Amino acid sequence: MKQYKELSPPPRTIMTPGPVEVDPRVLRALSYPILGQFDPAFTELMNETMEMLRGLFVTDNQWCYPIDGTSRSGLEAVLVSIIEPGDRVLVPIYGRFGHLLTEIAERCGGEVMTLETEWGTVFDPEQVKEAIREFRPAIVAMVHGETSTGCMQPLREIGHFCREQDVLLVVDAVATIGGVPLYVDDWKLDAVIGGTQKCLSVPSGMAPITYNERIERKILARKSIERGLRAPGDEINSRRISSNYFDLAQLQDYWSPARLNHHTEATSMLYGLREGLRILHQEGLEARFERHRQNGAAIVAGVKAMGLELFGGDEHRLPVVTCIEIPAGIDGESVRSMLLDDFGIEIASSFGPLKGRIWRIGSMGYSSSRKNVLHVLGALEATLIYHGMQLPAGAGVQAALAIYAGKEEVVC
Repeated sequence: MKQYKELSPPPRTIMTPGPVEVDPRVLRALSYPILGQFDPAFTELMNETMEMLRGLFVTDNQWCYPIDGTSRSGLEAVLVSIIEPGDRVLVPIYGRFGHLLTEIAERCGGEVMTLETEWGTVFDPEQVKEAIREFRPAIVAMVHGETSTGCMQPLREIGHFCREQDVLLVVDAVATIGGVPLYVDDWKLDAVIGGTQKCLSVPSGMAPITYNERIERKILARKSIERGLRAPGDEINSRRISSNYFDLAQLQDYWSPARLNHHTEATSMLYGLREGLRILHQEGLEARFERHRQNGAAIVAGVKAMGLELFGGDEHRLPVVTCIEIPAGIDGESVRSMLLDDFGIEIASSFGPLKGRIWRIGSMGYSSSRKNVLHVLGALEATLIYHGMQLPAGAGVQAALAIYAGKEEVVC
């Protein structure tokens, strides 16, 4: 039998929009002994995780729990559980992940209308409100922070308007939860889906979600149909929740005090999520937001000081992802390769209409540190000089240091 080398991944400084570096305390938690899913000690861990998720989402919702799977599993679970065939769904698109919401909603049988704006911009809330008045959707699905463009959509006004119009608002907060202000109850968001592998600094493999009683009513109505309690004329095959694994009606029974068996919980991943949330609460949510804001501002200041152009405007810039225009005559992939091979730093390219046009530097979670910011700015400057650019030596790092010293305003 062929013999394989012991696993030894190379050390990296990960400055992408995800995944990011994992806090060592989370890695340690992942190694703890397995408990049975109905062991009282494990049940208590589940309860603590739900409680800490309420603090993360800033909500009083009863239902706050993780879906086992990557971030997309959370999106699918929420949408497949609430979209019935023929339901009108409005998806405002300002980047790659709006298109993903559209595809999922269509696969659920929704009658989907899209509203699009140029990549690198966001919507004026009035545009979304006008589309709601015109289309009269049952559901609006929106991305909060688009890692593909480095832009962040204001949601509070849209959330309040959706509530007034009795429209359900579902928000993809995969890139923002735990790093950027998001207040579920205050903004009147009905369902929010997060991710572990970005600002929470937990490995990919769980999707924390929360939803309110408005969403629950829709889920339970479909559960009643599935159990045969449907009204005359209802078609069970068209209205039942089409997924078993992502059926929120069953999942909330699993996470309820009844603990009705649905699947075997991802034990080690729950350990990691709980520890990531514990660390977040120890730091403090507002302090964590400020850390991400300051490190994002330091990257922006450093990039500008080097004379590079940022993609998108400043007003709605996503603090945890900085998008940089690749200078004319520079091979963007050659720069990324040199950063990885010679400095051990990974930054991201992009896709869609921005493929080959921008670099994306993430500053999320455990990767969002002063050390990493200064490292990536110095390495980027050295790499660009090596590729023939004339840059002011040290200007990027000095601009970032000025942000940290409080000599320049934090604008992110």
